[in-house]
Amino acid sequence: MPIQILMPALSPTMTEGTLAKWLMKEGDKVSAGDLIAEIETDKATMEIEAVEEGTLARILVAEGTENVPVNQAIAILLEEDEDEKALEEFVAAAPVAAPPQPAATPSPSPPQAVAAAPTPAPAPVQPAIVPAPQSPPAAPKKSNGQGGRIMVSPLAKRMAAQAGIALEALAGSGPGGRIVKADIETVLKAPPPAGVPAPAMPGQAAPSAEPTLIPHSGIRKIIAARLSEADRDIPQFYLTVDCEIDRLLAARKEINETAPSDPETGKPAYKVSVNDMVIKAAAAALGRVPAVNASWSDEAVIRYNTIDVAVAVAIKDGLITPIIRDADRKGLAAISVEMKALAGRAKEGKLMPEEYQGGGFSVSNLGMFGIKDFTSIVNPPQACILAVAAGEPRPVVHDGAIVVRTVMSVTLTCDHRVVDGATGATWIQAFKGFIEAPATMLA
Repeated sequence: MPIQILMPALSPTMTEGTLAKWLMKEGDKVSAGDLIAEIETDKATMEIEAVEEGTLARILVAEGTENVPVNQAIAILLEEDEDEKALEEFVAAAPVAAPPQPAATPSPSPPQAVAAAPTPAPAPVQPAIVPAPQSPPAAPKKSNGQGGRIMVSPLAKRMAAQAGIALEALAGSGPGGRIVKADIETVLKAPPPAGVPAPAMPGQAAPSAEPTLIPHSGIRKIIAARLSEADRDIPQFYLTVDCEIDRLLAARKEINETAPSDPETGKPAYKVSVNDMVIKAAAAALGRVPAVNASWSDEAVIRYNTIDVAVAVAIKDGLITPIIRDADRKGLAAISVEMKALAGRAKEGKLMPEEYQGGGFSVSNLGMFGIKDFTSIVNPPQACILAVAAGEPRPVVHDGAIVVRTVMSVTLTCDHRVVDGATGATWIQAFKGFIEAPATMLA
């Protein structure tokens, strides 16, 4: 009996996905475990495997189709002893619903409303014509063209087309009134009349007056929904402290200088970053103040018993938060290697659901962009997120004297339903202590 291949649920929250690409075509032999398609979820692009053997007899959902519901049939396999007749009988007996068509993307509403009817194409811009001197009177030029045909050199014709110049308006200076390269260049150099845009230079496309519509990806849609929910429904407050990181930078340098070499490449086996040390310090502070490692539910506050730190990573379509699990139990070298691998898979869209789902706390670091300070929106259902800015030399006071230290500002955003001000302040002070005395978080 023919076998339906269904749109899989690749995460607990997935209700629909985009069939990004077919990796096989109709007629191909399929074995269990073969990669047959790429599915784009709200978090990543993932390859799906066949679980049955047979021939890919019919593809029901074309690649690039969006909003395909979970458990909808996307293709049909025929078993080894079946032929096209079995396929036709199967389809006739149990027709498969066609995939839903995505709704048309609405046009944005600029300050001046766009009419519902199509806008007529604008008339071609007439190039400026440089008038001949009036004194002495110029001899009249011969009319361009013979019997209505415009005489123009191939080069001049191509230049005029690229610049949007109407040849009918020009009088050529070449033999017999032929339009040549110099005539086009004269028009391009002349200033346009008031209110008329200059024609595009050769080789440049004239910019469109219409805005460009960029369809939302699945990731962008879920980011918009979750952050709108967080900003609307979660009472958030912010706590900021400045951390002196000179000792942390010195410890990082020593750790990296003494890193062992990879036996295969000969390069250092790891390179610890400031972000790796921030993750470790955050995990240590969560161990010190476990009330922050929690989430809100209508029935109870959910206190997590493992310390799993989600880390924001920028990808093509937005952000994703891969998770360093049991971060409090891992050393800096392990965190560094794992974070590098997770970030690489995140940028390629290859994270598995278990690598980005869950986590009790998030870190967002924009220090590499030179940002002095910022705040982040809580990533529900988590209760807190730490925004980490750049370290920079700043004057500070020590023992009554002004000295220069490397200072990094961090801001903790808290869900006030879970974390009160004093609890959040206790956590951020613990974090500051670990950052400023890095040996204490390695003990």
